[in-house]
Amino acid sequence: MIFTELRTSQRQTQTLSPRLQHAVRLLQMSSLDFSAMVHDMLGRNPFLETAEGADGTEETELPLAPPPAEPTPTELAEAPPPVEAAEADLADDREIWNAEGGSGGSRPEDGEFGALDLTPVPQSLHDHLRSQINVLNLPERDHVLACIVAESVDEDGYLRTPLEELAPLSGLEPAADMDEMQIALKRVQSLDPAGVGARTVAESLWLQLPGIDCEHTRGLAECIVRDHIELLATRDMPALAERLGVTPAEAEAVCLRLRRLDPRPGWRFSSSQAAYIVPDALTSKVGGQWRVQLNPAVIPRVRMNQVYAELFQRHRRQGDSEMASHLQEARWTLRNIDQRFATIMDVAAAIVRRQRHFLEFGAMAMKPLGLKEIADEVGIHESTVSRVTNNKYLATPSGVYELKYFFSRAIVSSNGSACSGTAIRGLIKDIIDAENPSTPLSDADITRLLARQGLVVARRTVTKYRQMLKIDAVERRRQHA
Repeated sequence: MIFTELRTSQRQTQTLSPRLQHAVRLLQMSSLDFSAMVHDMLGRNPFLETAEGADGTEETELPLAPPPAEPTPTELAEAPPPVEAAEADLADDREIWNAEGGSGGSRPEDGEFGALDLTPVPQSLHDHLRSQINVLNLPERDHVLACIVAESVDEDGYLRTPLEELAPLSGLEPAADMDEMQIALKRVQSLDPAGVGARTVAESLWLQLPGIDCEHTRGLAECIVRDHIELLATRDMPALAERLGVTPAEAEAVCLRLRRLDPRPGWRFSSSQAAYIVPDALTSKVGGQWRVQLNPAVIPRVRMNQVYAELFQRHRRQGDSEMASHLQEARWTLRNIDQRFATIMDVAAAIVRRQRHFLEFGAMAMKPLGLKEIADEVGIHESTVSRVTNNKYLATPSGVYELKYFFSRAIVSSNGSACSGTAIRGLIKDIIDAENPSTPLSDADITRLLARQGLVVARRTVTKYRQMLKIDAVERRRQHA
């Protein structure tokens, strides 16, 4: 038989409230993402506003109005009609608006130019090519074919689509043959920037060779690009010098001139903007002590719009759930912003206290540091430290570093002392900088040198650290006299 039974049990589980989820999202954002989020919230939440008015002065916050007192029977008898009462409420509301004191942004009058009107419009590669084709005195048929080839060039400046596939796109009668397409391609390849319209890297370099002034160097460069492009890629100078009949030093000089050419000529017209790093905290040495402060540039000047908050509280009705959620969101956001920067400040200050020798003497003095050490000192969880140190940056006199850069596991040396991975990378960089360019050190040689200094590191670890430092392998570093 099957019996059914009901049981009750108690369990403790952790759940993230909406407010805590919002705080976690704000904490793990980078400064650029956080700034974009705040600007977006300023645009859609009516209870948030910038902390400064149009005149640049701080605005005074208005206290919430006290609830009205109960009217006496005499006041009820002399009470004005409802229309007049509504007009009185509107008059009070107008006084609140007048007390705001110019919170609206200034706008240029008709006929005047604003700052955005004077901002140059970026020109794409296709626009740049079309503007050059339009000034050429070409028949309509040749003009159409040249424009088709120019429009098919990708953002790197290369023509990846075969000419056979471009010919039917013209819609010309009679259809364009391959001779006409080749002529159109040559016209595009003669335009600025040099190297545009190439089908391969070698062809792009070939189109840029006329820019080399020295005739002898240009002749050797033509021979390399035409016949020995593989040796140029592998930097095999002895073999290349033997093929050209010159010394390795002369071959190296020609290859150096070729490397100055642009392998992606279309990139200068790319519309993508570089994302600049804005440090979240700044550190400097004052009176022999390292001090940390928040970067004012990343702190948003945002506050509660007390005028909207007071008007909402005064005229709040039962169905205003959406506005109430906006008000609650605004309050949470302001509290979480304060919590975000307070946590960043505490973690950055704790890191600076632990790594002050790095600030004094450089990467060789970096100490091993774990998330748990900072978490115990600040009094927060390790996961919170991980979120704070990700995509957050500290500006030091020697450069801008991500906060997680200061964390590394300990590597025990032969004498029992601990050394950080950052210090090992700094030592590897110093060893490679001091090597003889004609006889560079391999990763195995660097491993043996580290072992002589008491640091037992595997060769694959040395290879990994060298790649992290973006240093080429031994064959690519070798220079021939």
